[in-house]
Amino acid sequence: MSTPLPHSRVRVQRIAEAAVERARLTVVPRVRARSPRVPFVTLVSLLLLGGVVGLLMFNTTMQQNAFAATALEQQAGDLTSREQTLQMELEVLRDPQVVAEKARHLGMVDGGPPAFLAADGSVKGVPMPATLANRVPILPPAVKKPAALSPKDIVVYEKPKKSKAERMKARDTDRTSRRDTARRDRNGSTRPNSGDRSTR
Repeated sequence: MSTPLPHSRVRVQRIAEAAVERARLTVVPRVRARSPRVPFVTLVSLLLLGGVVGLLMFNTTMQQNAFAATALEQQAGDLTSREQTLQMELEVLRDPQVVAEKARHLGMVDGGPPAFLAADGSVKGVPMPATLANRVPILPPAVKKPAALSPKDIVVYEKPKKSKAERMKARDTDRTSRRDTARRDRNGSTRPNSGDRSTR
């Protein structure tokens, strides 16, 4: 049996043409897909705003921490100086001379020179009772100033100033004496020479 050749050829030819049609390149039109700009702008704005707010908050926190550190340093300096002052006061209060002076003010009496009891029962030293007569000097004697450092006082006497009433009284007396002199001159008494006139 023989197969029909023309039918199979036509079929193969159609398949080949369809394949060629499918394989042929065609220009696809460009599709412009526009992404929405509003979300992108919003995102960038939010990022910038968050960065600025974060930077401001960071700067504010750093400044507050700096102020707190300065206040703590000042407080530490004050406490250190207070501690040194109290330490100095404590050293002054622990001074044996100060303690002995306070004991004397409270009525306590010095023990006097001590006496020691030896192992064999003998007494070394002179035992004396604690009385006011046995006082031991606590403070060192006062230092005398040299004569060059304590000069003699210089006394300057001033005339007492006249009060206003005394000055007015002296002025009135002077005017009265001038008037009397002028009246005497008018009444015919001899006028004083030009050399005897008092200058005003």
